[in-house]
Amino acid sequence: MEKTRYKSQIAEEFADEMRRQIKRTKISNYAPAAILVFFTILLSFTAQGFLSFYNLRNILNQLSVPLLMTMGLTFVIMLGSIDISGEGLCGFCGCLVTLLVINTKNANDYGIFAFMIAAICGLVVGIVSGVIHVKGKIPSFIVTYAISSIMTGFAIMSYRGQPAMARDPIFVKITTGSMFGIPYLTLSALVIFLIAFFLQHYTRFGTYVTAIGDNETVARNTGINVDWVKIKVFMWAGFCIGIAGVVSAIRVARGDVGLGRDTVFPAITAVIVGGTALSGGKGGVINSLVGALIVTVINNGLILMGVNMYIRSALQGVIIIIAVALSVPRGKKVIVK
Repeated sequence: MEKTRYKSQIAEEFADEMRRQIKRTKISNYAPAAILVFFTILLSFTAQGFLSFYNLRNILNQLSVPLLMTMGLTFVIMLGSIDISGEGLCGFCGCLVTLLVINTKNANDYGIFAFMIAAICGLVVGIVSGVIHVKGKIPSFIVTYAISSIMTGFAIMSYRGQPAMARDPIFVKITTGSMFGIPYLTLSALVIFLIAFFLQHYTRFGTYVTAIGDNETVARNTGINVDWVKIKVFMWAGFCIGIAGVVSAIRVARGDVGLGRDTVFPAITAVIVGGTALSGGKGGVINSLVGALIVTVINNGLILMGVNMYIRSALQGVIIIIAVALSVPRGKKVIVK
């Protein structure tokens, strides 16, 4: 009788814990969207011109690079890994594309092929990062930090201290053009988002990424080629970062290593604020889209309010910590590989 009562008590406690977990999961799933709506409403009252057509277009333009970066980093973080090669790689790809179109440094004129070459270079560097991380069994943070430093050096060497200015009419057309009111640069980022969405939800690749992030040992024991999946994830991240570098260069018509500066950690923040767990196995590209919007909207609103750059940075940090605390479930599994 006593054993039966004890078992019943354990079952009730387990059921209560499961209900609490389901409730926490629901809150964390809807929190990012609620945060985005909250800041949109708040800034519409506190930042003059925030909801104007001109500013909404600015927000879309500002969203392009963070969204491209997050689409690559989302899959890496879903593995439970990290990739901070973006600053150096983004800067290098931006410098490269500028030097391959009509510019002030040389007589090159590869046109649209320059964009493809720069994106492919990003992809190749991503493969190198993945292979070193997987085969060398070196933590992804260390590998990608080193890759970022290497690519920063290559970027500076590519223009030998004097950045090239793009003179290609394609740059001007893409920068100023739009379709259905959406700038071309943002449309390119949305296309990558749709590809990433398809990869995550409609391919084995996406399923394997989630499985590895959730439990790598189990995934490996079920026959998944974990090493190859990881390499493909870093390849995809490099490709997205390469495109982000191209878009950054197009926006300013200049090939400078500084194009990648302050792009990685805001992108990682956007992924996490959106609800993708650093420990892996949870989240996705839709979460990252919402996170990128949150980070972009906050930054845009603070600029409109005329907040000092240094104060703005501090406020963003505080707001982001609060947003992460509300949107990310905290548990025992916190290891980043």
